[in-house]
Amino acid sequence: MRPPRPVPRGPPGPVARWAYRGVGGAATALALAGVALPGLPTVPFLLVALWAFSRGAPEWAERLRRHPKLGPVLVDWETRRAIPRPAKAAAAVGVTGSWAAFAASVQSLAASLALGAALAAVLAYVLTRPSK
Repeated sequence: MRPPRPVPRGPPGPVARWAYRGVGGAATALALAGVALPGLPTVPFLLVALWAFSRGAPEWAERLRRHPKLGPVLVDWETRRAIPRPAKAAAAVGVTGSWAAFAASVQSLAASLALGAALAAVLAYVLTRPSK
């Protein structure tokens, strides 16, 4: 038996367009807060904003791509799934520090090992992406 064919989707309706714009706006606001607040990531929120704007407001997505500081990182991710080396280093330090703080504050060895395994998988993914 054949698997069902995916249903082709047309452009989103007005409610979906506004929902995508809302998600994109909220993600952009969090990304901008991440520029000023240490510990709050910037790029993941920008990627969510780009995804949402691409569906609900393509012209806004294009503005993000053309941004002089943020655009090159987004375009590198879209075209090559590349992560800059400084971002990889920051991720390694952040993940390691987060796990160490968690392990030091929790009595459960199983929870520390489970979180360590999940964070190691995330870090392995980040580190194996191409760099510039």
